Amino acid sequence: MRSLRLILFNVAVLAAFAAACQPSPAQRQHALARQRAETGKADSKEQPPGELTVADAKPVQLASLEDRALDESSGIVASRRNPGLFWTHNDSGGGPLVYAFDRAGRRRGTFRVEGARAQDWEDIAAGPGPAQGQSYLYAGDIGDNDAERESVIVYRFPEPEVTAEAAAAPLPTQPAEAIRLKYPDGAHDAEALLVHPSTGDLYVVTKRADGAGVYKLAAPFGAEGVHTLARVATLRGPDFFGILITGGDISPDGRRVAFCDYAQGYELTLPEGSKGFDDIWRQRPTVVLLGGRRQGESVCYRLDGAALLATSEGSPCPLFETVLRPERKR
Repeated sequence: MRSLRLILFNVAVLAAFAAACQPSPAQRQHALARQRAETGKADSKEQPPGELTVADAKPVQLASLEDRALDESSGIVASRRNPGLFWTHNDSGGGPLVYAFDRAGRRRGTFRVEGARAQDWEDIAAGPGPAQGQSYLYAGDIGDNDAERESVIVYRFPEPEVTAEAAAAPLPTQPAEAIRLKYPDGAHDAEALLVHPSTGDLYVVTKRADGAGVYKLAAPFGAEGVHTLARVATLRGPDFFGILITGGDISPDGRRVAFCDYAQGYELTLPEGSKGFDDIWRQRPTVVLLGGRRQGESVCYRLDGAALLATSEGSPCPLFETVLRPERKR
């Protein structure tokens, strides 16, 4: 009997040890994403012979960013006011600064966002705002690793004009509005901020491996009070696992959405005949490869919507481009 009890005890210990060694859902999702990125198998469905799709698009490293101050690039967006340029910023620990650069990675300007603080900036977006015809930047101080912030902040300010003077030393932006947001169902960690290019509606997407929450603040909105977001969807991956979303963007035509996790990207397309933009969240994502990023937390559409750009944390910061919807093979 003593031997039987000893055997049962050993079996229980081994079972507990095996359970402790099992990867978490987030770890499994991350590993699966890296496997997809390495193999290039974006979707289990076979494509017709001679047909190219978004999933076939291959990333190319355009450059490394010249500005070595960018060691934690955590968001990226195409400039509307300065065609051909892009904006990025550092993650937590950096100041309230936005950096302009071109497709060759050249430093084009640094701006200090007036009236803003940087607790945990995670993403940046561009879109309309209070003044008609004016392009605005939205800097998302929405990171919350421990899910303990009562509210988060999005800073909105008119997009600066990039001049030669801005490349020499940081210049101030116009004063930013601090738009305070809270979730209707408690605190969440989030790293993706999106603004619709036509309506100005603002979206925050949470970072959850078991299904990312899509939260919306309908425009118009201002800096008064604290706005409560509305949960409009739960976003899942193209397979069984969820997505640890670390960045996102809406295409300039307002009909596509791009997301990324640490290893790769995803795209959603609004179906023809949709009654509204929020129909897009019900679509199945298509995987898009974004390049060999060390820790990918940013993705954006090129201004013409024909390509995705992505950066990575770390210095020197690589800049990748993936051209979408290539021509069909003949």
